[in-house]
Amino acid sequence: QVQLVESGGGSVQAGGSLRLSCAASGYLQSSYCMGWFRQAPGKKREAVAAIYTGGSGTYYGDSVKGRFTISEDYVKNTVYLQMHSLKPEDTSIYYCAAVDCSWPPLEYKFWGQGTQVTVSS
Repeated sequence: QVQLVESGGGSVQAGGSLRLSCAASGYLQSSYCMGWFRQAPGKKREAVAAIYTGGSGTYYGDSVKGRFTISEDYVKNTVYLQMHSLKPEDTSIYYCAAVDCSWPPLEYKFWGQGTQVTVSS
């Protein structure tokens, strides 16, 4: 059984930083890649970042490019999303997900409970 557990969300001022963590457990097929998406109430799901074994390795949504960084600690089986220069429009629930290895992801296979990020101006 696959479990993805996000943590690290919170409330910050505009311009601040947060680092989200995603602890993965259980079996994941090797064909899956890891990513982050966000979805605020009343908004569409938005792909934020993904990390792939092939290609250039990492991809980012245009709205976060240059501000967010996705990384993975393979020993700890944990995926991170370092968020810098946060803006009020970044306010959302952030989810860690196992995805297909497309950009943007076409399939979200598994995801966690989400962690709330709130950015005030």
